[in-house]
Amino acid sequence: MDSNKTNENSKKGLFVQAGILAIAGVISRIIGLLYRSPLTAVIGDEGNGYYSTAYNFYSIVLLISSYSIPSAISKILSGKLAVKEYKNAHKIFKAALVYVSIVGLLGALILFFGADFLVVGRSATVLRFFAPTIFFFGFLGVLRGYFQAHRTMVPTSISQLVEQVFNAIVSIIGAVILTGMVGNDDPSKRAVYGAIGSALGTGSGVLVALIFMFVVYKFNSSNIHRRIESDESEDMGYGQAFLLILMVVTPFILSTFIYNVSTTLNSTFFTRILIYVKGMEESTVAYQYGIFSSKAMVITNLPIALASAAAAAMIPEISATLAKDGMDEAAKTVARVNRVILMIAIPCAVGLFALAKPVMMILFPQKASLDEASMLLMFLAITVVFYSLSTVTNAVLQGIGKVYIPVINAFLSLVVQAAVLVLLLLYTNLNDIALCIVTITYSLMMCVLNNFFMKRSLDVTTDIKKTFVLPTISAIVMGAVAYGIHYVFMLLLGHLERGEYFINLIATMIAVVVAIVVYFAVLIKSGGASEEDIKRFPKGASIARVLKKIKIL
Repeated sequence: MDSNKTNENSKKGLFVQAGILAIAGVISRIIGLLYRSPLTAVIGDEGNGYYSTAYNFYSIVLLISSYSIPSAISKILSGKLAVKEYKNAHKIFKAALVYVSIVGLLGALILFFGADFLVVGRSATVLRFFAPTIFFFGFLGVLRGYFQAHRTMVPTSISQLVEQVFNAIVSIIGAVILTGMVGNDDPSKRAVYGAIGSALGTGSGVLVALIFMFVVYKFNSSNIHRRIESDESEDMGYGQAFLLILMVVTPFILSTFIYNVSTTLNSTFFTRILIYVKGMEESTVAYQYGIFSSKAMVITNLPIALASAAAAAMIPEISATLAKDGMDEAAKTVARVNRVILMIAIPCAVGLFALAKPVMMILFPQKASLDEASMLLMFLAITVVFYSLSTVTNAVLQGIGKVYIPVINAFLSLVVQAAVLVLLLLYTNLNDIALCIVTITYSLMMCVLNNFFMKRSLDVTTDIKKTFVLPTISAIVMGAVAYGIHYVFMLLLGHLERGEYFINLIATMIAVVVAIVVYFAVLIKSGGASEEDIKRFPKGASIARVLKKIKIL
């Protein structure tokens, strides 16, 4: 009885820790979204284009050298800690530090000296300023993985928030100082210097987070060494430790590389085809890519992060059900999780479509690109649904042992996306709209392929009416109400030119609040959701209490 209670408490503890990490990830995304607005006001869409192009290649080198380290190290160390091999765990930890110092240095050198080969024109200058960050991130990754292996996500979560806050502050201050040094005579040079300021912000965030994690490690070092001294297990050699790291890290690198390389491929094809084949000016290409990547994509990433956080919080339930009750019960749990995820993702997608311009005006009010950015956001809104579903199916496939299926699906989607983008860029003048089309293509293919292979292993029965039809109808009603409220508000007060931004802000906030109430009212009254379903949302119990107070539930 006591052992069952201990296991139950252990599971609850893991769920809580996973929830903490998911919440920290969402908050980090929100900070990332909010600081982009004042930064864009400083560096402009062209500066965003140079920054995003450089950042994409920085991300790929980071993925190969360091980004997979926290998950991989956590997996290795947790296995050793579970059998109380504290000495070997610490040896693996030290071997990992040596590993990232070598790989991180190589990555930094490749980024610095190969910048002109990796990216086009002015983005290469920005890319060089990312190089030192590659080296430091590896150590940060090892320390995060170390504490995750000890089943505490708090240091990692706090370090993520610290990293993002310092990134935001230094990016804006750095951009202001560097653009001020250049002046306004050369807009492209000003944009490059602004992008460099933002790159310095990324590096400073990583460095401060690393210092924080090191302080946390030193604070816990006496307890760590006490356990190592009491450990009498057989000592493994450093050669074996390095081999273990390589064996675990390599599959992580392969999967994360394929999952994340699509953005980099898109930016590469986009810039090189439009500049070298179509003969467009580099500044114009950077301007268009900046609108797509640093405005439309940044906004859609937030609801995707919310849905992903909800999925992450529910995945332990699927794993526990699979282990305890078998495939049939796990399939029922997956169906419930899909329903809840779509109850979040579908209204988010419809809301972004209906209020694309008002939302864009709040976050990125630059009038020159407002209409174009809003149009791109309307295109990308649908990807919120596809990416949210593929997040769940990814986790389910991994949970039932089909770990390479999502990787293969991602690779197939990547090939199709690349082919479609090249054709669209060569034979049409869609330009940044082509980027939206292939992003939709990729997310849809991932969603369909993952779902197909999941259903081959799990007999997931989907209630079409409750899962898709009723949430979609409720979301459409919600979207129409939101658009109508905003339209009427702006019709009455929008002529007040000096207060246009604040009138739009207030109108959008009122429209969103009313829209949320309308959505839940239509969904619940039509039989699309029960109290049990609502309670499965993040903070679902609180949402249910509010809905009861206003007589909806």
